[in-house]
Amino acid sequence: MNATTQENGWPGVRPEVVAEVVSGLSARLQKRLDGAAAKLAQRPLSREGDEWRVEVDEEALLVLHAPGGVIADPASVRCGCLLAPACVHRAAAVTLCPLAEAIEGGAESSDADAPRVDAPRAEGPETPSAPEPVLQPEPAALTPSELAAARHLHRAACALLAAGVSGAGAVSQAELLRAAHRARVAGLYRPAAAAVTVVTRVRAARSGAPDHRLVDLVSGLRELLGLTVALSAPVDAFGVSGAPEPTPLGELRGSARQAYAEEGGLRLYGLFAEPVLTATHAGAVSWAVDAGGRLSTVAEVTPHGDAATAAPLAVGAGNRTVRLGDAALSHREFSRAGLAVQGATRSAGGRLGAGASVRAVRAAGADWTAEPVAGLWSEPPGAQVARALAAQELPYESRPAGSDLLFLDVTLLGAAPTAPGGAAQLLARVAGSDLVIALLPGHEHPDLAFRANLALLATAHGLRLRLIGRLERADRPQLRLLAIGTPPDGSDQPGPVRLALAADRAGRANLGLERLQAADLQAPAPRADHPVGPLPELPTTPPDGPPVHVLARRVAQAVTTGRSALAPSAATAAADRSLLRVAGLSTAAQLLDGLRAAAADHRRDVFGRVVPDDHDAFATAWLAAAVYTEALATALCYAAWAADGTATDRTRQPARM
Repeated sequence: MNATTQENGWPGVRPEVVAEVVSGLSARLQKRLDGAAAKLAQRPLSREGDEWRVEVDEEALLVLHAPGGVIADPASVRCGCLLAPACVHRAAAVTLCPLAEAIEGGAESSDADAPRVDAPRAEGPETPSAPEPVLQPEPAALTPSELAAARHLHRAACALLAAGVSGAGAVSQAELLRAAHRARVAGLYRPAAAAVTVVTRVRAARSGAPDHRLVDLVSGLRELLGLTVALSAPVDAFGVSGAPEPTPLGELRGSARQAYAEEGGLRLYGLFAEPVLTATHAGAVSWAVDAGGRLSTVAEVTPHGDAATAAPLAVGAGNRTVRLGDAALSHREFSRAGLAVQGATRSAGGRLGAGASVRAVRAAGADWTAEPVAGLWSEPPGAQVARALAAQELPYESRPAGSDLLFLDVTLLGAAPTAPGGAAQLLARVAGSDLVIALLPGHEHPDLAFRANLALLATAHGLRLRLIGRLERADRPQLRLLAIGTPPDGSDQPGPVRLALAADRAGRANLGLERLQAADLQAPAPRADHPVGPLPELPTTPPDGPPVHVLARRVAQAVTTGRSALAPSAATAAADRSLLRVAGLSTAAQLLDGLRAAAADHRRDVFGRVVPDDHDAFATAWLAAAVYTEALATALCYAAWAADGTATDRTRQPARM
């Protein structure tokens, strides 16, 4: 086979391989690793079968053996230079490769219950007929090996936080991956997965990847540090009286693979489909509802190595056959059809299993205005928001499918600024209330159809829609729009524009996989009994909320530039403190002062030189500020949706706020 240019870039690599190869470098070469990786990234890459080749120079050839596109053994990275195997070229290569999660049981899976999937979890072969495992009582405390692994992971996470994205080079990342591998071997699967997620997001931030979001990196570090503190600290880390009950050890440990329960026969009705696009994976996920109103998912997600081709892969996955029994319909078709499934298995999170015993045949779908689908829109908006916010407190693998989805009937109001000097956003009024929400694209990637469809909808003032969106937590009601459909018939006055989709689209559109056309939006002919009224007026710009951004900005700044960034002048610190206290956020002011004090608290030797520490005090102060910011943002989001009185009472708010 002739060598050809690899279109998908570098192969994936297991996290433990990165840790082992980088640790084999001398201290001198570790200092040169980031520069060597930048140079190697400029060299031409070719592929021949399962081998990727890079000509380092005229005399040295680097060969990466990656069966299935994943490097699973350090010996699979070979270099022809004189310093090999302890050469910087091997370490630079694995640093450039995207991280691939460990696969257990010989079966690769694609977990995509949500559109942002950092690293699909492993799933072993399904054996629904196997006897149920005998549940052993959960140990009352961590074993010595588990405790040591948790503390190692905590130290590595603290060091990475103190360095910030700008200082977290390949060596810091490899140390966190080493600690993650040790935690995984010890059975701490959830913290290990959180650490791999953090490294993936740090890499995206350092490379300027288009899907990088600082809020995701902050969230990942907060989860990782929260887990390691809960595992390694015997009591509440913050000393807060009246703190909630500690999280059970089983939930903190996590599990190596998803467990599937037998469901027997299921009648599924397709709801919608959306693309999945992350830094490492691309594909599509279909959503369905069963006769009891429970949501389920079935996904087709595969690794990718090139961001330039990832979006077309995600869009193309919508045309792939649904992997469920013998069903011969694509994800797009399933979003408008149905399935009759026998021998079904389903995880606690709603993911449908595709084992050998599963049988599925195509069946009729259901309109969004007919049961059991229509029941999703019967829940009040406030109750839906409370449910979505409460689910965010759960571990990812334990969240019910669709817990963050909202089902609303709205009237489009057009584009308008949602804050003083802010960019224009598409606004909509929720039916039956005065609540006005901003509609955002389901994904920001320009090669997906979300943004183009949103721009077209912004021209359809007065259009009434039944929609599905994902809650965007903010201090103003925001929703990431995923799918739209024809609203139910009623006595309301018809709008100046109506949705007129082709008959084969069943009155609905998957906004990430399908592009709307101007012909899909038509003006109806006026009727004597329902004349077309004037366009609805745009709401006035809402007032600014409390200055939560003061603390949130410092929390994010620490992640971006590290511990040293939190050393502003006394005047800046006093201004921030005053702004927070005037707004009644005295706790935020206290946490910000504590964060700055911890960042500046450096011990020095007799010569005045800074003595390196373990950054534990700084990480604890940062975690306290990050947890508070998270809880306050959740409360403000709930309050924004409850502003018109449609929400349930405050007792329905998430418990750990």
